[in-house]
Amino acid sequence: MTSILQILLLLLDVAWFIMIAHIIMSWLINFQVLNLGQDVVRQIWYGLNRLLEPVYGPIRRVLPDMGSLDLAPLVALLAIYAIRIVLMNNAGLFM
Repeated sequence: MTSILQILLLLLDVAWFIMIAHIIMSWLINFQVLNLGQDVVRQIWYGLNRLLEPVYGPIRRVLPDMGSLDLAPLVALLAIYAIRIVLMNNAGLFM
């Protein structure tokens, strides 16, 4: 059962790092450090968007419209962190 907990924590860590990469890449694109005209950048960007839109979409529907400020990634990161805390506090159930 400990391995199930470790696998769940690994999946949460992978999701965390993918979201962080998406956030950093969005900053770099908005500050024109990266250009979507480059094939590699465009493919990575659209791949990350397709991967994370099922997560961000429902959060965006619940959050109020903030104009150009998107708080969905922040809420998703906090949710992942909260799930991680719950799993770690209940790790005794997995042993």
